[in-house]
Amino acid sequence: MLNRAQFLRLALGGALGAMLPRAAGAAAPDYDFWFTRLRYDSGDWDVDQRMPANVLTSLVDYTNLRIDPRERVVRLADPAMLSAPFCYLAGHKLVEFNTAEAANFERYVRNGGFVFVDDCNHDIDGLFATSFERQMRRLFGADALKKLPNTHPIYSSFFKFDGPPATSFELNGWGDDLVHDYLKGIAIDGRLGVLYSNKDYGCEWDYDWRNRRFLAEDNTKFAVNIIVYALTA
Repeated sequence: MLNRAQFLRLALGGALGAMLPRAAGAAAPDYDFWFTRLRYDSGDWDVDQRMPANVLTSLVDYTNLRIDPRERVVRLADPAMLSAPFCYLAGHKLVEFNTAEAANFERYVRNGGFVFVDDCNHDIDGLFATSFERQMRRLFGADALKKLPNTHPIYSSFFKFDGPPATSFELNGWGDDLVHDYLKGIAIDGRLGVLYSNKDYGCEWDYDWRNRRFLAEDNTKFAVNIIVYALTA
């Protein structure tokens, strides 16, 4: 089983990979980071279509990482997803992995990968939340998903946050009419491999890039934290 450093060395190389212990046979690609969206057969995976471009723009603005400007959509059942430095999975509806999807998700996480999972319903009792959490219990055990403390390193990996930023959808009383003051995650050997949100960050970051200038604070800064943590923790 790979640890995080070995996984990223194999997947990346380059500027980021130079920070990590050398793994045999690692080849340097053109980019340090590419945004991989996971396509799964159940539910609606293709949500918040402008969000990846906004997040990638922020990574260019704030970091020195070599960023692939294109979103990559990869089927969860495709072994190609196993080499992604970061994966995003979201939706509103049912999450029910088929055999190949379940095997790849578990293998990816246990071998050093990082998946950010975002509940677009922002509802802890909604269909996406209940079905996704059921999948995680099946793959990683009944108590695998745990609340992250507000002191978790993901909140200080680049910018400093006191905890997970609220979204406008929570504040407007959509979904379960709650402001979630926590995120959840699954840790493997002390390393966060799944970050799970009921806050609908994807929709919060899904706006026409020309409207960014009207934001009092760039709300994609927390996305930068998530990705920097995924690449370096």
